[in-house]
Amino acid sequence: MKQQDVPRHIATPLVNPAYPPVVPRFTDREYLNIVYRTDPEALRAVVPEPLEIDEPLVRFEVMRMGDVTGYGPYTEAGQAVEVRYEGERGEYLHAMYLDNFPATASGREAAAYPKTVGAPALYADHGALVGVLDYGTLGVARATMGYKHYELDPEEARAQIAVPTYMLKLVPGFDGAPQVAQLVRTEITDVEVKGAWTGPARLQLFEHVLAPMADLPVREVVSASHILTDLTLAPAKPVHDYLAR
Repeated sequence: MKQQDVPRHIATPLVNPAYPPVVPRFTDREYLNIVYRTDPEALRAVVPEPLEIDEPLVRFEVMRMGDVTGYGPYTEAGQAVEVRYEGERGEYLHAMYLDNFPATASGREAAAYPKTVGAPALYADHGALVGVLDYGTLGVARATMGYKHYELDPEEARAQIAVPTYMLKLVPGFDGAPQVAQLVRTEITDVEVKGAWTGPARLQLFEHVLAPMADLPVREVVSASHILTDLTLAPAKPVHDYLAR
């Protein structure tokens, strides 16, 4: 392979890149969102400056991707923390667990999503919407919500999932020193809300050293939503450089 041809490839292995060269469109993306109050000290220990915390609120989410361009169906679970940056309200993505390797690799390499492996699921069970996350053979999270008890206004649903999102882009050099250390921002675009509901909800988090969701403990469930939508993710852009002098 000629030198000038190498940069034309997006990822390794060169003959079979870890993820496809597409801008994915998410069709029939289904959310279970549970917003809960946690310990302020626990949030301050993990949310990076210059992000600011007002209320100690975390959104636990399970997302079932019905169809994704280039990736197919998969499921994802994670935690997002309510924050502010330069006066703008948004969310800081704390952790994400997926059952699809190409989506995990592209999220980490092409953007800055804090993705790692896991076994999430979202399904209906005897009148409840159930969201679970397992890591290996052990349970990490169990969420339940009354299935479609009350309709939720589509604009409110859109506002819940389309807030600005902040993430850390960390890339070490070969000597272990940081080569890239940035706070980046992205958002959801082209949102079509197909259905949205709310209802009573419960959330349990279990201790696991490799999936430490319980480090942000549940003190009070504040709200819950079940949303079905189509959407696109905008490219991530740096907003703060930790290595700048």
